[in-house]
Amino acid sequence: MSSSNDMEISRRGVLVGSAAAVALTTVSAADAQTAPVQPKPAMMKVTMKVNGQRRSLEIDTRTTLLDALREHLQLTGSKKGCDHGQCGACTVMVGGTRINSCLSLAVMHEGDEITTIEGLGTPDKLHPMQAAFVKHDGYQCGYCTPGQICSAVAVLGEIKAGIPSHAMADVTAKPQATNDEMRERMSGNICRCGAYSNILEAMTEVAGANA
Repeated sequence: MSSSNDMEISRRGVLVGSAAAVALTTVSAADAQTAPVQPKPAMMKVTMKVNGQRRSLEIDTRTTLLDALREHLQLTGSKKGCDHGQCGACTVMVGGTRINSCLSLAVMHEGDEITTIEGLGTPDKLHPMQAAFVKHDGYQCGYCTPGQICSAVAVLGEIKAGIPSHAMADVTAKPQATNDEMRERMSGNICRCGAYSNILEAMTEVAGANA
């Protein structure tokens, strides 16, 4: 049976051990308030032709094209929706080809010609696709509209250039601006308002005018 003296020593040992553990884990107030030093981001210069104007930036190499356009060039027409390349709200055209700007780094576009919704038309002089969207009520809430219009313009360009799609039974044939063809090509642009039929009507009108 343990004596009271042994119990006292045991208690002392526990207390000493606990105090030592606390001392090891205690951080001074000054140390706690000092933020760890973060490495400076890698910066790089990039020059692009945006909506017909030469624009030069020095940006963090991790900056996406979408953020460069919105945050650095204040071209906020292109929207940040899913930020994963799944909704199409950020669609712009690079050299006439549509891309999801949220998935592309700005520094990859040195010397490229980029067209955003702001470069297609103005309130006083709408692009034919913009005017058709207004006529056929393709805007709805408007959040996805800039990407929808940029994509629609590029889609008609793809069809005219003879670029095949998954909707074609014969990929060697010349594509036509049919409902199925345009729906397939526009499938990467999501409209949560459900204005798909209106958008298709606008594209059909523009395709007919350009035929």
